[in-house]
Amino acid sequence: MARVALVTYDPGGEPTVDQDLAVLARALCDAGADAAVVHWDDPDAGWAGFDLALIRSTWDYSRRSAEFVAWAERCAKLTRLLNPAPVVRWNTDKRYLGDLAAAGVPVVPTRYLAPGDPAELPGGHDFVVKPTAGAGARYAARYAPREHDRALRQLARMHAEGLTAMVQPYLARIDAHGERALQFFGGRLLHASRKGAVLERGTPFDAAKTAHPGLEVWEPTAAERAVAEKALAAVPGGAEAVLYARVDLVDGDDGQPVVMELELVEPNLFLFLHPGSLGAVVDAILEAAARPAR
Repeated sequence: MARVALVTYDPGGEPTVDQDLAVLARALCDAGADAAVVHWDDPDAGWAGFDLALIRSTWDYSRRSAEFVAWAERCAKLTRLLNPAPVVRWNTDKRYLGDLAAAGVPVVPTRYLAPGDPAELPGGHDFVVKPTAGAGARYAARYAPREHDRALRQLARMHAEGLTAMVQPYLARIDAHGERALQFFGGRLLHASRKGAVLERGTPFDAAKTAHPGLEVWEPTAAERAVAEKALAAVPGGAEAVLYARVDLVDGDDGQPVVMELELVEPNLFLFLHPGSLGAVVDAILEAAARPAR
């Protein structure tokens, strides 16, 4: 019997916001596994007793990214961790977009402003400011050119907290065509979804935002699949290094898809939207859990 830890966050007495967690745990148990839901920062978790620790919804990690990466490296010494610790380390810092661009993957143009860097902001078009370590649009905001002073205040706040900022053009086609998420699991395309634009003008960067507005089933185009597969090929260790991945795409100014984010740590699987994908996910997890350790 495979022992699988589904690794999540501690909701602190509140209901978890992971709609898929209980469903996935039950499906694994029904398939003959011993599946347990475990908080990543539980000091009493016995990671060595599991055949596989599967990172699922560690959605508080971005506020404690150094601690989370250190946990991943410790856990990986005790059991099989997926996705693996080197991928976690690389993907928790969105400066990986620069690595993708260097590998020829079309990405949203991005500049990085670390604490102490000159606060140079675009003019002539809307732009986005967000942190290199973030999730759920935390500390992300959209600005018009006339709103530089507001954007500078955000930069000052982020830099005071030691955060590096990303500055990107706001790609206006997202307002009409949304953002597409292509989900891969076990080395193949699992399903795809589309959601509406998250960032609206005037919304404060520290305000709560709806992470997946208007989520719906999507049939990806050939161009979207090609860009997603190119991004996966550029992952350290190649696409075969990861069990799961979500590639978030938007349209560039020329209408062609570009990578907004490559989610390799704790992407929402949206199984509640794609219930038919549950069996394939369970099969891939059980196969990974049964794989001999290297």
